[in-house]
Amino acid sequence: MKYRFHSASKLHSRRLPVVWALSLPLLLALLPAGRLAGQESQFAAISQCQIAPVWSGHPVGFCLLTHGQRQFAAFYDDQRRMTVAARTLGRDDWQLVRLDEKVGWDSHNYVTMAVDAQENIHLSGNMHCVPLVYFRTETPLDITTFRRIDRMTGSAERRCTYPRFFEGPGGQLIFTYRDGGSGNGNQMYNVYDPATKTWRPLLAGPLTDGGGLINAYLNGPVLGPDGFFHLVWVWRDTPDCATNHDLSYARSRDLLHWQTSDGMPLVLPITLQTAPIVDPVPIGGGLINGNTHIGFDGHDRLVLSYHKFDPNGNTQIYNARRERAGWRIYTTSDWGYRWEFQGNGSIPFEIHIHPVRTEQTGNGRQLVQDYTHSRYGSGTWILDEDTLQIRGTLSRPPRYPAALRLVESDHPGVQVRWCQDSGEPGLAGVHYVLRWETLGTNRDRPHAGPPPAPSLLRVYAMKRQGN
Repeated sequence: MKYRFHSASKLHSRRLPVVWALSLPLLLALLPAGRLAGQESQFAAISQCQIAPVWSGHPVGFCLLTHGQRQFAAFYDDQRRMTVAARTLGRDDWQLVRLDEKVGWDSHNYVTMAVDAQENIHLSGNMHCVPLVYFRTETPLDITTFRRIDRMTGSAERRCTYPRFFEGPGGQLIFTYRDGGSGNGNQMYNVYDPATKTWRPLLAGPLTDGGGLINAYLNGPVLGPDGFFHLVWVWRDTPDCATNHDLSYARSRDLLHWQTSDGMPLVLPITLQTAPIVDPVPIGGGLINGNTHIGFDGHDRLVLSYHKFDPNGNTQIYNARRERAGWRIYTTSDWGYRWEFQGNGSIPFEIHIHPVRTEQTGNGRQLVQDYTHSRYGSGTWILDEDTLQIRGTLSRPPRYPAALRLVESDHPGVQVRWCQDSGEPGLAGVHYVLRWETLGTNRDRPHAGPPPAPSLLRVYAMKRQGN
């Protein structure tokens, strides 16, 4: 059984008939998908339907799941209530269930879901250093049977953040989260038994431990082509994002026994003193959590992507590759710009980097890397396999049709938000995405003035152009 993972009391439930909205969605409905997209986008919209009005005052993660013939979405509605919607594919009527949770102004408080081996849905979210928020359905795939469960193991569940479900090496459902705050948290892991419907700790204690003084911000574990689960992280001393430092890495085959990149065993929990440090970036060195990524080159060699300040003080993208002699760090970008970040709360990112990957292009398989920069725009680099230097760029249209990229709201500062389907792939090359609109981040504080009117959450069926 493959789990499906998503970044998203007795309940109020109602049926919501689909309503085709005017303006942009009407344009989509009237124009053939090919004509709408032409050659301007990678994907064409072939159908759409409306789910519900949603909160637009600030961005917070929604999620979408397609599981067999059922489709689910988790989001915050126009009253900020945590809501789950469900439908059968091919139908336009959604069943809505509201959970007894409401989001404030914190952009950390996304919702995430998983389906277990018995097809019960697990949901967690709306957490930033608060007691565990966890719901589970009592009947498979039936959102009306969601019930709040106030504990998993009953230990280290009072200050939870960053919930994530993922599949373990034996197909187990794993749940991980940070216990504690920014600068003083530990990373915890639980494993689920579907037969008894109970959770137990995966490890004897936390995987990483900051000793109450610092915490690790992790990306992963990511299962690589070598059969290892790979984990990269930075350490942070305080809630100030400028205090990130020391890019670190570990790997495991079973999530129980961890080792360095050269196979030396690690004693758990991993601390700053015992962590295998790839790049000893100092505090204030331009390293930030949320922009560290795990990729692999064309020979399946591990590559860690991140950014820091170069010797001239500018922010550059670096790629660290594990080679025979150890880690080798390559400077990939050559930008003349410094992203100076500091302070607390959710901040707008001026740079987004993505992991390196191989991709089939017109010139065969090539090593590529995507990026977005507030000054230099967005693009895809073609990297030299040996030096990880830029030797060209891929010219490709935007992912989605121009009409969908236009903001419908007339409220200043509103932006389009997307959520990819992390469930099962659609038939015949069709995949689904959520679209809605919100204001930008404001360090988890209210924006000045009244919020925008609620946005319409819609799901679009997309198909790659030319397929």
